[in-house]
Order: sequence, then C-alpha cells, then structure tokens
Amino acid sequence: MTVKKIRLLLSLFLLFLLVGCYDKIELEQQSYAVALGVDQTDEKGVYRFTFQITNPEVGYSAGGGSADEPPNETVTTTGSDILTAMSTVNSFVSKRMTLDHTKVIVISEELARSGDFIQIIQSASRTTQIRRAVQIVVSKEKAADFLNNIKPKMEARTHKYFQYMITRAKQTGIIPDADIHRFFQITEGDADLFLAIYATNEKSEPKEDGNEDEFIAGEIPHEGGSETQFMGSAVFKEGKMIDVLDGQATRLSHVLDYTLDMDELLSTYPDPIKHEYRISADYIQKTAAEVKIDYQKNKKTKIDVTVPFQIEVLAIPSLVDYAQNIEYQEMLKQSIEEDLEKKADDLIKKTQEEYSSEPFYWSLFIRNEFKDVPAYEEADWNKKIYPNADITINFDLERLGFGKMLNDTNLSEVRD
Repeated sequence: MTVKKIRLLLSLFLLFLLVGCYDKIELEQQSYAVALGVDQTDEKGVYRFTFQITNPEVGYSAGGGSADEPPNETVTTTGSDILTAMSTVNSFVSKRMTLDHTKVIVISEELARSGDFIQIIQSASRTTQIRRAVQIVVSKEKAADFLNNIKPKMEARTHKYFQYMITRAKQTGIIPDADIHRFFQITEGDADLFLAIYATNEKSEPKEDGNEDEFIAGEIPHEGGSETQFMGSAVFKEGKMIDVLDGQATRLSHVLDYTLDMDELLSTYPDPIKHEYRISADYIQKTAAEVKIDYQKNKKTKIDVTVPFQIEVLAIPSLVDYAQNIEYQEMLKQSIEEDLEKKADDLIKKTQEEYSSEPFYWSLFIRNEFKDVPAYEEADWNKKIYPNADITINFDLERLGFGKMLNDTNLSEVRD
C-alpha cells in the first residue's frame, strides 16, 4: 500500500472522531432569557439580577404549547455579576438557561446613577453568550418591577415584544441606539457621552403642553394600550448616569452624530403664517452631518456642523397654500431651518455648560490633530476643548416636497 493511500485512509478514520455529539443540548432542554434586569441591594458588591425567560411555544401554532401556559417566567436572584447569577438560576430552573437570545439589559435609574453599572457589565464583554448588539435600557423604577409589570397587549411572545418595540422606537429617533458595544467603545474612549434607552411602567404627571417628541418615558399622555413607555435617553458620562434627555433632544443627538445611520423621521414644525398651527412632515437625512473642527493650541476651538436634509410635508392643518406659493415656501423653509437650529443650539449649550461633553461622538474628528494618544489626552477634550469651543450648527434644507397632492381643501367652498 502506497503512502498516499495510507494517508487517505488515516484522514477518513480521523473524520469519524470528529462527528461525536456527546455534548449536544436539545432545544427543548434549554430556556432563553430575553431580558436581564439589575438592581442594587443594601450590601456592597451584591446586586439583584432578574431574568425574564421566554416560553418559545406560546404564540406559535406549530409549537404544541398549551393555551394556559404563561408567555414567560421571571425569576430574581442575587449575585456579584451576571454570569454567577445565571449559574445560581440554573440551580432552580428546570431547563438550562442561556443568554444567547437576550435582547435587553435593564438597569434601574438608582443603579445607573450610582456608578456601579460599569463594574457589573464588564462580564458581558468576557462571555460569548451575550451579544454585543444587546440594548441597554434604564428604567425609572427598579428593573425587577419594570420587567414584572410589562404587559404587552398585541404580542404574546416577549422576545418579539422587545424586538419590535425597540426597533420601531429607534426608527422614529425617540430613543438612541444603545448597544453594549457602543457603551464600551464610548466609555473606554473617555471623551464622549453615551446615551441609553430610557423607559418606565410608572406614569408621571402627563405633560399636556409638549409636542410629539418633547416627552420622557412616563410623561406621554395616552389612553389604552400598554403602560410601558420607551422615550428619551439616559445620559452616561464615564460610565455613570448624570441626566435624562427627552425624545426631541435624543433625535437631535442622532441627527448630529456622524457614526449613526439616519434615514427619516416624522415630526412637526411651527406654521410661520398661522402660528397657532404646526405642520407635519417627514424629516429625511440621506447623508451624515458634516463636522469641521478648527483646533489651535491655546485658542478657542471652532466647530462648524452642516446638516443637509429634506422635508416632505404631510399635513398642513392651517390650509395655507404653501405648495404653490413660492414666497410662502421660502418662509416655511427658513422657519424650519431656524426652528431646528434653535433647538440644536439649546442642546449644545446644555452639553457645554452642564455636561462638559457631548453625545455626538465629535471627538473622533479632532484626534488626527495630535501625534499620539498622550498628546490627545493632555489636550483634554472634555474639560478644555469642547466646553470652551465656538460651535455653529447650520441646517441646510435641500428639498421641500409636498407629496402627491398640491391643493388642500378650500374651506370657502365647503362652508358656504
């Protein structure tokens, strides 16, 4: 027998050694924690971990599950970190629990403001079970209460509820993109602010006079539906929560951030002719904001930001003829640009005076001004450069559209 044949037979024999299934775990032997909650305790270094475990057979016709089965099971235990807490839960949950399909990590506002969260979340970067796309949510109440009180009205499957709810809210811009990877990226960079999703089941005093995005979770006036609200963002600086931004400021932060994809969002703007009305429109941004930084040592840094965007008008409750009147269109164009610039200026002022940092990831644009990391750190973006910078925001409305219908209803003809 030739050497070539011997090698071929040996290779075939080795293949049989690789096809063992001694360590396989059947799907029905596993349970999946779709949400994880973390709260403080009275003991230092010990935290309460809440796992919401989904029942995959509920809401799935081919699954064979009973109609009386609950959609999920929520369990709570104590521990020093996520992985040891999960190990404890596996001692009293019938199926082996995994974090492979976890959608959100919910932390209470109390814990977020304490500064301990960064120590807890470190284990997430060391395990392959928790995906880097998991979203960080800050709840106004305790995380365990938040998860126990979520009662979806139209979605029986808990994992789908979180997926649909967060995806839709992110598309409208009222909550930030707050995955674990971005948290570590920004926090370890030690220059910018991280925005986490803000949510609650507790109703605050309704804010009756706000526009559609000028709320934080708990303030939105509504009747019916679920009590759970996702709106606004929790502001983190150096891993510690310092404030809450409403939906409008969260949208602007998204618009001004070069690193985030921005498509379109529905919003309203003041009617420049009939001030008691507001005009509804699609805000469309196909290209990212252009950020130019003029840095000179021992001088004020100048930051110029240009935001190109388009507007597709959807509703004009005042029935002013903007669609066919060029003069009115110029008034509307200027009014929208000025409205956005004023809101952006107010947000910039707040970040400079109160936070001494920004959630727009602008520090990326100045790093090439320095020869190495120590030189960049010595210049100090947070304490010296950004808080004292001269910042100019320009919104450039490139196209003003009015949809398929040019003429609105003529009230003089209807109400004769």
